[in-house]
Amino acid sequence: MVIVTEVATRQRLLRAFLGVGVLGGYTTFSTYVVDIHRAAVAARPGIGLLYLAVTVLGALLAECAATATISWLVRRATGAVR
Repeated sequence: MVIVTEVATRQRLLRAFLGVGVLGGYTTFSTYVVDIHRAAVAARPGIGLLYLAVTVLGALLAECAATATISWLVRRATGAVR
């Protein structure tokens, strides 16, 4: 998504297509919710809540790290970083 917003800026619909269309297919939360529900039904709500928290935090950290890395690589490739 960084490349779409910082490099291919003339393609205004590309971000929506890739972000919602293509990437949306890989980021489904249905299995995630079912696993949390199963833990709660099995009388293990602590495990379900831990799974919920770790997954959300892990996803946010991974997204931030990936965005920062790709942004840095794009700036380096375009000569914006010395």
